[in-house]
Amino acid sequence: MKEIKRYLDTRIGQYSFYFEDLDSGYTYGWEEDTQKPSASCIKVPIVMSFLKEVEEKKFSLEDKVFISKEDMVDGSGFIYELDEREYTLRELVTAMLILSDNTATNKLIDMLGKDNINQRIKDMGLLNTFLYRKIRDTKLREKGVQNLSSSSDLAKCFKLLYRNEFLNKEHSEFLINTLKRQQIRNKIPFYIPKKEWSNIGNKAGSLPGVENDMALMNISKGNFVFTIMSQGLPNNVYGLVTVSRVSKMMWDIIQDNMD
Repeated sequence: MKEIKRYLDTRIGQYSFYFEDLDSGYTYGWEEDTQKPSASCIKVPIVMSFLKEVEEKKFSLEDKVFISKEDMVDGSGFIYELDEREYTLRELVTAMLILSDNTATNKLIDMLGKDNINQRIKDMGLLNTFLYRKIRDTKLREKGVQNLSSSSDLAKCFKLLYRNEFLNKEHSEFLINTLKRQQIRNKIPFYIPKKEWSNIGNKAGSLPGVENDMALMNISKGNFVFTIMSQGLPNNVYGLVTVSRVSKMMWDIIQDNMD
């Protein structure tokens, strides 16, 4: 894993990453506890917070909510392109995880409340993760307000799900299996053989100058989590290239050294 750090030392921007073999307990990280803008990676702990409320019978995945034009925000996703209508909460969560839908995300934030979500995040043991604003909140974003996380915290989300330690088995598997149908595969999975994509659940995030991705890999070599975060990039294409190349290095290390 040291070659990953050496490569990142040559790249413009600030980076962090975290790798863990969930079977052996082997870990390797670099700046993994450093806070960085989470971008859409924050959607995973938001969904985990929501599913905890489902387990406490405060909501059901089959409950329906109405999405109005006032609810709709552009950017990632597709709901803002459609007419006003009702959605089940299962549909909103699925849109959040597979297509990173911003409208669905903000609807869940409104329903749960930021303070409640941040308490749930604290309950997960995530020390560097905070939800400060809704997605596409232009006024707060222009003031420099960002949602934050760290590579170690994002990895811990997947560890909790893999071990059914925050959510029950049904909801942990629902979240993981939904992310394994993820449509945004241009970062960690990019250079990984496509035949393996169904075994990899990942959630990417982007902002200007920021490229992040987090992944859980359940493959023949074992079970692994890998997260990488960046900021201060000269442009986002540069970040995509960097993140995808780092993930290819990580994949090669797994294939060559992990048994």
